[in-house]
Amino acid sequence: MPKALISGVNGQDGSYLAEFLLSKGYEVHGTLRRSVNKNLDNIKGLDIKTHWATLENYASLYKAVKDSMPDEVYHLAAQSFVTNSFEDEFSTMSTNIHGTHYMLNICKEIIPKCRFFFAGTSEMFGNQETPQGINTPMSPVSPYGISKLAGYNLCKYYRDAFKMFICCGIMFNHESPRRGVEFVTQKICLAAKRKEKVKLGNLDAKRDWGYAGDYVETMWMILQHPIWLDCVIATGKTHSVREFAELAYAYVGLNYKDYVVVDPCLYRPNELHILRGDSCYKTKTTFNKLVELMMK
Repeated sequence: MPKALISGVNGQDGSYLAEFLLSKGYEVHGTLRRSVNKNLDNIKGLDIKTHWATLENYASLYKAVKDSMPDEVYHLAAQSFVTNSFEDEFSTMSTNIHGTHYMLNICKEIIPKCRFFFAGTSEMFGNQETPQGINTPMSPVSPYGISKLAGYNLCKYYRDAFKMFICCGIMFNHESPRRGVEFVTQKICLAAKRKEKVKLGNLDAKRDWGYAGDYVETMWMILQHPIWLDCVIATGKTHSVREFAELAYAYVGLNYKDYVVVDPCLYRPNELHILRGDSCYKTKTTFNKLVELMMK
């Protein structure tokens, strides 16, 4: 039976990935921060083995890897809320860069033959010309994007220097009913369900939005490749925040124009205008279906 360790198993991606790997016959282990011990709904009822660990603490991550001895490591945990990275760039940098460095070094020391997946982000591209693919130059415009690009480069260094099997999935925006309430898509959906007004920033910002359930299958597929592979995971289509709000409110029979309030305070200090990925894999869930899933 293959064994996998997922960092951040209780998050949106981690929980979907855990379900998927269990369906494939894996023994699944996952790391959790003690501060989230009351927020485990995403993994409730799943037959997984959890380990208390934080990205800021090398010893706790070392113990999680040593106790699980996985064949595959999926490093998904991060401070991933982009807006927060502008407000607290120091902890974002520390958590995301050091956490990735710790995980790579621990795997090198304990299980150098394991397969390692790093969750990259479209934020690493910044405002480059679309579609953005694996060979597109990277020039992030947020502290989050900068921290993830550093992690991506650490992965390439460990792969080249120590011949480890490390794959990087550069994932464009992916959502689901399990998305955190701080993210704009869930913020819109919750307000629409309650038939309440919602404050938003740049309605014209365009993103390549996919479904997290599709993306975790792609993570696994990438790691099964006979040789290491870096890959963009995206839908190849863009939709604006305005379109998302329009569909969500229409689902409950409302006109978004009567409920969406633009708040200039919610604009990013450094705006990322459009993201569209040149994906290695084709996703299954359409944008309209994604909004419907979240509203249901």
